Amino acid sequence: MRHSKEDKAVSHERIVEVAAARIRESGTEQPGVAEVMRAAGLTHGGFYKHFGSRDELITEAVERALTDSESRVLELTAGAEDPLAAFAEAYVSGAHRDDSASGCGVVALGTDMPRVGGPAQEAYRAQVERYLAHLQPLLGDDDARRRATVTLSAMVGAVMIARALGPTAVSDEILRDVRDAVRQRRLR
Repeated sequence: MRHSKEDKAVSHERIVEVAAARIRESGTEQPGVAEVMRAAGLTHGGFYKHFGSRDELITEAVERALTDSESRVLELTAGAEDPLAAFAEAYVSGAHRDDSASGCGVVALGTDMPRVGGPAQEAYRAQVERYLAHLQPLLGDDDARRRATVTLSAMVGAVMIARALGPTAVSDEILRDVRDAVRQRRLR
């Protein structure tokens, strides 16, 4: 049975979406091709109609995980009375901590990138730069680049640590304290 180009594009999109969620949950080493294809509702045998290798899928999934996060940040901050506070409220939160499958790829994939390297690591670097570029005007002073690096590092680190601790009082405290420091522009 032949499938149209549109069907193939829809299937490809579904595979990448599933793989992006899986790598945010468990890292780039975990999701096997068979698992991803099954979760996408497709057969393992159809994988090579879409990708030349697992590495190709992982690279595309990393890129998707990163850009999905960016689009959510842009939506959150667009038109907000205080865009930095809106960013911090959503990013440094219990909801973000608890939903790694749809959370930020920068948080989820940071420790994987040195091992993965190549195009996936380059996509990660580019996403960090886009976040920094987005934060700089929100911090708006002569030292905005440095403050953006500190702010991004604090937010990403807070979510990483909070996820490692799980939903505990200490985890909530870390999220609250970093979120408040970002909102109040106390990070220098």
